[in-house]
Amino acid sequence: LHLPDTQGLEGFRQLAAAAPGVPVIILTNCNEESTAASAVRSGAQDYLIKREVNAALLHRAIIYAIERQRAERALVKVKERYALAVAGANDCIWDWDASVDTAYFSPRWNELVGLPAEAPVERLQDWFDRVHPEDIVEFRRILRSYSDLERHHFEHEHRLRHENGDYIWVYARGVILSDDSGRAVRMAGSISSIAKRKQTENQLIHRALHDPLTGLPNRVLFIDRLQQALRRFKRNSDLRFAVLYFDLDRFKFVNDSLGHSAGDSLLVSIARRLMSVIRPGDTVARMGGDEFAVLVSDIGDESDTRQVSERIHTLFQQEFSIGGRGMYSSASIGVAVVTQEYESPEQLLRDADLAMYRAKRSKTENTVIYDTTMHQAAISRLNLEMDLRRAVTRGEFVVYYQPIVTLPDRRIVAFEALLRWIHPEKGLLSPDSFMSVVEDTGMLTQLIWWVLEQACRQSRTWRGTLGGGAPLGMSVNVSASMFRAEDSVQRVERIVRDSGIAPQDLSLEVTERDCMDNEDATRSTLAALQRFGIRIHMDDFGTGYSSLSYLQRCAYDTLKIDRSFVQSLESEDQSQAIIRTIVGLGRILDMNVVAEGVESQGQLEALLSMECPEAQGFWFSKPVPAGEAGELLRRAPPADH
Repeated sequence: LHLPDTQGLEGFRQLAAAAPGVPVIILTNCNEESTAASAVRSGAQDYLIKREVNAALLHRAIIYAIERQRAERALVKVKERYALAVAGANDCIWDWDASVDTAYFSPRWNELVGLPAEAPVERLQDWFDRVHPEDIVEFRRILRSYSDLERHHFEHEHRLRHENGDYIWVYARGVILSDDSGRAVRMAGSISSIAKRKQTENQLIHRALHDPLTGLPNRVLFIDRLQQALRRFKRNSDLRFAVLYFDLDRFKFVNDSLGHSAGDSLLVSIARRLMSVIRPGDTVARMGGDEFAVLVSDIGDESDTRQVSERIHTLFQQEFSIGGRGMYSSASIGVAVVTQEYESPEQLLRDADLAMYRAKRSKTENTVIYDTTMHQAAISRLNLEMDLRRAVTRGEFVVYYQPIVTLPDRRIVAFEALLRWIHPEKGLLSPDSFMSVVEDTGMLTQLIWWVLEQACRQSRTWRGTLGGGAPLGMSVNVSASMFRAEDSVQRVERIVRDSGIAPQDLSLEVTERDCMDNEDATRSTLAALQRFGIRIHMDDFGTGYSSLSYLQRCAYDTLKIDRSFVQSLESEDQSQAIIRTIVGLGRILDMNVVAEGVESQGQLEALLSMECPEAQGFWFSKPVPAGEAGELLRRAPPADH
């Protein structure tokens, strides 16, 4: 402590400042031991009493001082590393000592909750007081769930109240040290902010439950809310509700004509309007495509649902502006009102969908409320669809033939091939009883090709067995859908060649509507078939647009007068005038004319008086199997045509 150029602790301080990495041992007299101890507290490694020093003690003190200095330097590095790690992790480090009931929170705690840096936080209760009321019970339960182990880890996510009043999400984890009795004596751990993660999670949840285009709830969220409403209704039947289900009429036309971007814009506009007309507490959702659903809560009776549906129909009466172009849309709405029989949301959606399907097919109602008969009809339709698919593989379809005769000599000049289904349980079925299902299932084109092949083969068979050399026509009803394939013309030509009939003996019957659907492609296909020699008939003439421009562009060979005019010949002068006009039009345009549906002598005589060239109907013969049609030919051989 006493040197020529320095005295006491001041000398130690100068030495420590000049060489902080050098360990220092103080040599002092007994009466200065307290001063030497102060030097140790200030950083000296040890002190020795002069009169007690010997070689061994001095050696031990020097070794101890060097090792202790190294240990302290290593500890400083560890502390620095720990401090940097904590700062880098951006976590709050906390520690609680049960023996004195005090807690330590690192400075990050003050940053998390918005406290000034100098604000003291020394109690665990300071933490608990900030936990959200909905989270604190579970958090305390976890901290009290001590195990038999001396060391027990825990983790928990909860919300902390910030000084600005908002709540922030944090993730706390730590370790609990317990004594032999299982009582916590020490806890320590970290607290991390997970606000960004929670925000991302919420965004993902929102995206999973909402439609990205319109922002409306999607099917998943709608079914969840529907499930909640159903549970409430099961507990209290006074809490009635209903589901409205609808899609947009002719929405595909918007996409096909204006593009999908226009269709998307229309959907967004409709979604905005829907949000403006539904009642508070109701839910509107986009179920997919152009389908929407509305959950109408707390209804008194069905009139409440009709009020909502009327508001929806009203919004469609207003013009939509899409890409600078004005357009209108409409919807058919199906309604299902909850009853005790419903056990799942899917059942309600199913029935609302069935009611919507009925509304689409109705000519008078744009809103239909579900009743149990619709479900039975849907089951019957499903069974019919399954039977139809089996009928193809089982060979249950047959072709019947109805003769077309000349007037007035009633000579058979052709047959119209007509599809029939020999159902294993229901017997012989005409297309009226199953054609709508055939169209919906996409089987129409397949069956038309099959009928065409059968009819051409049968025509060749009759020519071969009956002889006579006179031509015999064969008419087959076709749809424009079969002409969408690029090889449709080649396929028809191949069927004709393979069957061995002359192309002019085959007539394809199409309706005006078929010609209008995809008009250019259909007209091009029909023109190619005419060049090959096949005849084209316009079926059901007079019931469609009856545009002369279509007659000119498609160059039909025959006009077939719809049966509705023939059946009213004897009672309505207007029908007579229409038929007389069609017959005259055919004569002027050099087209053959066939009257369909002749069922009485009076109708026949009226057609004769108007000089209609040809006719068909039950008065001459109902559609019959190929064998019976052959007998008709044998009894009345075909005439020159």
